Amino acid sequence: MIPGMNKKQMKQMERQMKKMGMKMEDLDGVTEVIIRFEDKELIIDNPSVSLMNVMGQETYQVEGQAREVELEYEIEIPDEDVEMVANQANVSEDVARQALEECKGDLAEAIMKLNQ
Repeated sequence: MIPGMNKKQMKQMERQMKKMGMKMEDLDGVTEVIIRFEDKELIIDNPSVSLMNVMGQETYQVEGQAREVELEYEIEIPDEDVEMVANQANVSEDVARQALEECKGDLAEAIMKLNQ
């Protein structure tokens, strides 16, 4: 339902939408909507979600308070990379692995960091 509209206005709008081939319905039971980016998520708890269908094209309208969550993920670093960085920078494999983790797996950056 659109805020500020009474039932009579809603009915009139629904009739007009039907004439234009548009269908709109509220989706009940939605508990969470997540919009995922590369480095974060927007999470909307207990949202109000509507589905609009216009000539076969579906559009979702989401209303609610969003909260932002930063994504933390662990980078998998191959042992070969660790060995290469350790040899190039002349350090132990533990130090090389730590440098690679800090540099998010970037070999050149890790070697340069260790050679400073």
